[in-house]
Amino acid sequence: MFVIPLAGEEKLNPLIPHPIEIVLSLVVFGLLFFAVKKFVVPNFEKTFAERTQAIEGGLEAAESKQKEADEKLAELEKQLADARHEAARIREDAREQGAQIVAEMREQAQTESARIVDHGKAQIEAERQQAVTSLRAEVGTLATSLAGRIVGESLDDDERSTRVVDRFLADLETIESAQAAVQPDGR
Repeated sequence: MFVIPLAGEEKLNPLIPHPIEIVLSLVVFGLLFFAVKKFVVPNFEKTFAERTQAIEGGLEAAESKQKEADEKLAELEKQLADARHEAARIREDAREQGAQIVAEMREQAQTESARIVDHGKAQIEAERQQAVTSLRAEVGTLATSLAGRIVGESLDDDERSTRVVDRFLADLETIESAQAAVQPDGR
């Protein structure tokens, strides 16, 4: 229950502070508030601003570094693409040069082959002419000697024997030409 104190009897209530304590508490709180606001809060604000600026600067630096990295990457990709195109062009040029070299070598080989064949044919023709001339002389000598044995007389007259042999060989060549005309493939 609640007891009302009498005017003369003042009993201190521990739950209700004294007015002087309230005033003194307000003054100390005001001084403490003033000191915190004057000295501590500006330092907090300054530190907060520095950190904010450092973070923003770091973000800006990171963004600029990222932008630089992206630009470098794009440049490197462009250089790589250019290098690939250059390599493809070089390969294509090499293929073309290789094909041209092969064609030139083939042409040189065909030319050399034709030259060798022509030289061989000329050499064969020269040897054939030499053999024909040699055979004419031998055939003429043998024919004259054989005719001399058959007739029983010596046919040493060179002009007459040469004419006979030449006429015989000419007749022989005419017969061969006629046969070659009848059989054009040589069979």
